[in-house]
Amino acid sequence: MSEGVPSCGHADLHVHSSASDGQLSPAEVVSLAASKGVAVLSLTDHDSTEGVEEAIAAARSLPLFVIPGVELNAQTPHGEAHILGYFVDPQDRLLLRRLNERRNVRGRRAELMLRRLAGIGYKLSLSRLQEIAEGGSIGRPHVARALVEAGYVQDVEEAFRRLIRKGAPGYVPTPVLSAAEAIAWVIEAGGIPTLAHPIQITQAVNGLVKSGLQGLEVYYGAYSGEDMAFLAGLADSFGLLRTGGSDFHGPSILSSAELGNVSLPWQDVERLLRLRRQGPRRRATGLQPGRGQIAV
Repeated sequence: MSEGVPSCGHADLHVHSSASDGQLSPAEVVSLAASKGVAVLSLTDHDSTEGVEEAIAAARSLPLFVIPGVELNAQTPHGEAHILGYFVDPQDRLLLRRLNERRNVRGRRAELMLRRLAGIGYKLSLSRLQEIAEGGSIGRPHVARALVEAGYVQDVEEAFRRLIRKGAPGYVPTPVLSAAEAIAWVIEAGGIPTLAHPIQITQAVNGLVKSGLQGLEVYYGAYSGEDMAFLAGLADSFGLLRTGGSDFHGPSILSSAELGNVSLPWQDVERLLRLRRQGPRRRATGLQPGRGQIAV
């Protein structure tokens, strides 16, 4: 049913697959989402649109609409920002080239993390990490799973908490891509840029809006009702879309990120779909132009 948009239902607009650092294949993610009653799903893999085609194909026989998406780690003067791009063209040549460059960067980052972990007594194999990633973009969840497999920690959450979260001894920051660049990449690939899990970086929203940001991830599995109410007001004050998602990476990765665990009001889903249906219109970004267009 990916060709037709449902008129109501449950949505999860922040989901990862094995095309980046998720546990399940895109088809498995779609199947699980449908079994949980999700009607609209966005596959937002880190630095990759490679799983989108498989997800759309898997959804054709299901009551599920797939939004092509991507997630880009970026930097602002106020800290790290994750930019989600909805309705990007997954075959946009410039975007694909840029994403390939970012995946190479993530691979080098993984090697540095392994060296840092080895230096404090946690020895992991890069080849095993690549096997766990199954050809996808290597990320911290893969490192966490390798740590569990090697018996160094009990579970993925412990791996993050003790060793690879920001500030932990095995953490290595991702080389900088500015948030303005990330937003431009999404726009140039025909997408709608939004800010993921923004509660720690709300000071950056004003500047990101000036760069072309169009939405804020208000509804998020790890957020309290108070957090979401605050973010809803912030989104409204800037005239931004309210979006939401679980940040699902797999059944055994982070209990707060269960697929479909976010209650995103349907009117907010409709706003996103309506924005897309208005038709593409080119936006100037000030950066190198690509082929994509943006619905505004």
